[in-house]
Amino acid sequence: MKRFYSSIVSAALLVCVSALSVASLAHAQTYPNKPIRLILGFPPAGPTDVVARILADKMTQALGQQIVVENRPGAGGNLAAEFLVRAPADGYTLMYNTSSIVIAPWVYQKVNYDTLHDFAPIGLTAEMPLVLLVNTWFPAKDAQTLVSEVKAHPGKYSYGSSGTGAIEHLTGAYFANQHGMNAVHIPYKGTAPALIDLLGGRTQYMMTTLNTAMPYIADGSLKAYGITSKRRTDVLPDVPTIAEIFNDQFVSTAWQGIVGPAGVPAEVIDKVNKAINVALKDPAVIEQLRKQGVTPLGGSPQQYASHIRSELDNWRKVVATAGVKLD
Repeated sequence: MKRFYSSIVSAALLVCVSALSVASLAHAQTYPNKPIRLILGFPPAGPTDVVARILADKMTQALGQQIVVENRPGAGGNLAAEFLVRAPADGYTLMYNTSSIVIAPWVYQKVNYDTLHDFAPIGLTAEMPLVLLVNTWFPAKDAQTLVSEVKAHPGKYSYGSSGTGAIEHLTGAYFANQHGMNAVHIPYKGTAPALIDLLGGRTQYMMTTLNTAMPYIADGSLKAYGITSKRRTDVLPDVPTIAEIFNDQFVSTAWQGIVGPAGVPAEVIDKVNKAINVALKDPAVIEQLRKQGVTPLGGSPQQYASHIRSELDNWRKVVATAGVKLD
């Protein structure tokens, strides 16, 4: 009797599993059959938003369904991330993420997601270096004399950022720590007000993303003294890397990608990943990104998962060095 009952249970389970597999396959075959929401944790018209919309337009063509970028700014991208992990894992709600998903767990006392377990990595899209921007009145002709000037006057000079715990802040703190600089960090509610005070001379320098910095460098209103990538960028070929200037390993890039909530079917992940890679190989997209100093990346979901793991460990060390912790 027990054997008979066990056989019935096993058969029932097999039927359930088979039904789920068929349903998953059917979903993957018809996906997408409605618009896809691409959640973004930063305001409209910002540097991340611009890149997300460029890619969303091209991916819309590749997938045959509209990708709608939905801005949900707040808490350094955490609000968008928390929204995503509560969304259905059907591939119709995705997130255009930044490196904030590997920074926030070390900066905030508590985040309501687990970077390694609550997200399904789909594809790495792009990266951009940060630029050491200096106001034109600051008495330093290059990065080396900037460091010397700040070190000679502890606590006199300040650097701005888009907010405490943002990549601009952490890169600035990392830079100061590397060179023994006692500079005051001034956090703002966004990059725009930070740049206004830098232009006005109320702060002396800041680290910000290359695509944000380009208009100010181009019109001469701010000076670029170094970039934070491993190699120089084509859009500013005369600006050396920080690592090159100081003969060290200083690198800090703002990277972006697309993730879904954990549990998105593998077939759906593959479809979206293919659309990402198609978009990143499009000559028009490449040129649009190049003009902003953004490097297109791409690759497989597995490569993106590996990148996230590696960067999570890297930023743990940077945050610990900077001594930053938020409630």
